[in-house]
Amino acid sequence: MISRRDLLKSTLAAGAVGALGSTVFVPLDAKAKAPFAGTQAPGYYRLMVGDIEVTALSDGTGQFPIADLYVNITPEQARLALANAFQGTPTYLSVNAYLLNFGDRLVLLDAGTSDLMGPSLGKLPANIIASGYHPDQIDDVVVTHIHPDHTGGLTLTGNKVFPNATVHVPEADKDFWLSAENKANAPEDAKGFFDQAVASLKPYIDSNTLETYAPDAPAIPGKVNTTFRPGHTPGHSALWVESNGEKFVYWGDITHGDVVQFDEPDVAIAFDGDTDMAIKSREAAFAEAVKEKYLVAGCHVAFPGFGHVREDATMYDWVPINYRADV
Repeated sequence: MISRRDLLKSTLAAGAVGALGSTVFVPLDAKAKAPFAGTQAPGYYRLMVGDIEVTALSDGTGQFPIADLYVNITPEQARLALANAFQGTPTYLSVNAYLLNFGDRLVLLDAGTSDLMGPSLGKLPANIIASGYHPDQIDDVVVTHIHPDHTGGLTLTGNKVFPNATVHVPEADKDFWLSAENKANAPEDAKGFFDQAVASLKPYIDSNTLETYAPDAPAIPGKVNTTFRPGHTPGHSALWVESNGEKFVYWGDITHGDVVQFDEPDVAIAFDGDTDMAIKSREAAFAEAVKEKYLVAGCHVAFPGFGHVREDATMYDWVPINYRADV
């Protein structure tokens, strides 16, 4: 009988032989010291959902004072919850996007920040290229909602970042954010959101490549479906695909972070346009994800942002996917 130890030895030996057979080692001069590399790995991670290739793309990370931005919880309570999860304050939040390759169509979900939020963000185009694609190849960009970290990356210095793409936005968001009347009635600290919406969408409007989708209607029929999850913005929607019995849901800004709002879904964030509605949408999204057990991704969940939702002793728990080196 082969023992577990013998089996492990034989497996490692076979792997070593395979590695040696396919790798050429070039000797380097040994040095007592080496300079820091100083850069992070390219921000992409790929998996398959049925026959659809899904590539997570990082626009970067930013440090945000989310403990002070959460609603229905004190900053002290939020800081304690974050500290218990080994997250400091201000807190690093990812900004993620997802590229879907259907074989006959290349569709990007959300577009990142461009140059709107500092040098640690705005990395989406570079990571698209690092992942083996190019912004010029993208046929469609479907956005969950109109906010600077989701639509800002559609343009750079007034020009299209995705020159061959049709952009699809929620109908209710287009009506709200492109309204001069709504801007005039908005608080002063919110008017910039209206200006950014116009700036990011205008080149696509001018070229007749901006389309809208209605609540719960397909954004791209036969390809990308939507579930209306309003509150964060009037038209905020989750985007989802199915293939060969597998389902993937990208839920945009249902959460900001992967700790506080899973334990306490009634904690909102200051960026929510309608706090009560955003809470209802989050509770519905969590309950559906638990029931259907599908793969989820979030814009502001630690990159690559893939995982599942389960119930736990407190309320809900975010379970990141297990890393795998193949696709």
